[in-house]
This record gives sequence, C-alpha cells and structure tokens, in this order.
Amino acid sequence: MAARNEARNPAPAPRDTLIVQRKQPVTDRVVHLTLGRADGTRLPDWTPGAHIDLVLPDGATRQYSLLGDPRDPLRYEIAVLREPEGRGGSCFIHDRLTVGDAVGFGGPRNNFRLTPSPRYRFVAGGIGITPILPMLRAATALGAEWDLLYLGRTRSSMPFVHELVADHGERVVVHTSDGGRIDIGRWLDAFDPEVKAYTCGPVSLIDDVGAATAGWRPGWSRLERFTAADAGEPARTTPFEVEVLGSGRVVQVAPGEPVAGALRRAGFDLLTSCSRGVCGTCETDVVSGEPDHRDAILDDGERAAGTCFFPCVSRSKSDRLVIAL
Repeated sequence: MAARNEARNPAPAPRDTLIVQRKQPVTDRVVHLTLGRADGTRLPDWTPGAHIDLVLPDGATRQYSLLGDPRDPLRYEIAVLREPEGRGGSCFIHDRLTVGDAVGFGGPRNNFRLTPSPRYRFVAGGIGITPILPMLRAATALGAEWDLLYLGRTRSSMPFVHELVADHGERVVVHTSDGGRIDIGRWLDAFDPEVKAYTCGPVSLIDDVGAATAGWRPGWSRLERFTAADAGEPARTTPFEVEVLGSGRVVQVAPGEPVAGALRRAGFDLLTSCSRGVCGTCETDVVSGEPDHRDAILDDGERAAGTCFFPCVSRSKSDRLVIAL
C-alpha cells in the first residue's frame, strides 16, 4: 500500500487550459478530441491507463481516459461517448464544443496503471476501449504477448474497431450483441500466474470479469469503472468523527453526509471532481480508524490495508477516523 501512496500523482487544481485542436467523429455517438496548450508548450507526462479531468466552460467537470501516445508531450487525446441520459457534459462536447475552444483540465491521474507482465488479456466494452489503446501499444513495445476481447452492440458503434483489427489481426477478438452473450470466464481461461487482465466497460461487463477472476491473486485482474459499483448500505447509520492530523480539530459527520462535504463545511480545503468514487482526485491518507470503502478504485488488498480512502463517497466503520490532508 505504501508503494501506491508513493506513486500517487495527485491532480493540480484545474486552472490549466487546453485548446481543442481537432474534433473528429469516429462513430455516430463518439467524437475523438485532440487537445493541447495554446502556446504549444509541454503537457504533464502520463502513463497508459491515465485520465484527465476536463473542465467545461459551464464549470462542469468530467473524467476522460487518455488514448493517445504517452511519448507525445504536446497533445492529449480523448474520446467522448454521447450520453443523452447523462449529466449533460457529453452532449455539450458533442453539440457545442468546437475547434479553438478552451477547456480547463486537471491531472493526469492514473488509477488503472499497467504493471509489467510477459502476457496480458485485455477486455473492453464500447467506449471502454479508450484506456486500453495505449496499453496495447505499451505491451507491444515491451514485447509482451497479449489478446484483446472487444465487445459492443454493433461493429458500427465500436470506436476504433477497424483500426485495431487492421493493425493486430487475430489478437483482437470482436464480439457483438447479435452473437449472443459470451462466456467471459472461458475466454479468460484458467488461472495463469503470468497473465494479467485489464478490463474497462459497462457495469455488466465489469461484474462478469470480476466474477470470473475472483480467485486470482490481488492485483492480477484490474477493473476500470465509469460508475461506482453499488456498495450497499453504509456500515453504520450513526454519526462518526473525522480528525484531521495536525490541525487539532475533529469534524462531526452526520448520517448521509459526505465526508468531503463535512470537511468543507468545517473550512478544510479538499479538491474533489467526480464525487462518485471513480476518479481518484480526493484520495486521502488514513492514519488510524477503519474506513468504510465505497469507491470503485481500490482493489481488495488496498481496501484491506486501510491506509487511504476517498471522502467523496467513503465513510467510517469506526467511531473516529484520523486522516492526513
């Protein structure tokens, strides 16, 4: 767990600015954006699996995976799926954001980091292909073996599918809904200590892969969610206390009140973004006490360690939680 905290790359406050350099449709519901600084200067480095916070002109903040080449220091690339039933950010990007417009950004940040392995199995569903694309390039450059299972409703709805098949041939298995439900467990095959699996996509896909890899070693199957899983009821329905180390102050957190909200109410400065436990912006160290983890970021080993939590959604099992801001 200490290694995770040492490697953590917290996002700056999203005061930096990017310019939309290119906007190109790749399906009828997905646009591909290329972004860079107005003055052409270098952008913060990133690694496969990373995402940025995009701050739209109306102040809305959304998280998007970086899909370009990490070796390109001047450009970020993202792909955005139009979600008519969403919170409005994707529709704004599709309908109103144009080449030359400025957007704020924070990050990059990586909760889905690719770790070394001689062999990988990647699983992507729809727009979940975006963080997988730079992983494929990295695995190829490292000489690792890999296979990709790419799932979607139809081929025409799957971004970058034609380029993937053309570039990688049989290593890419494309499965569409009209082919019926695929047996994820069979595709992943029996546990192999040298195989690491990386999955990104809708909740149903994440749940299927999670069930199929439940017996794998912690960290050997990594899942990237766009929405937090249902964490069920909180561990406690009574108030608890949060002590901020070194401040001499203890904050009361009421039932149903986010810890992040209670801290802000008490005057503490805490940067949050998604407020849903999926982006990692508000990651906070836990000094003592037992967190009630309700995020979609930490794996089982990290949850058991209990040395960090995400106060936008997570709570406390103990009467008092001592944290370091």
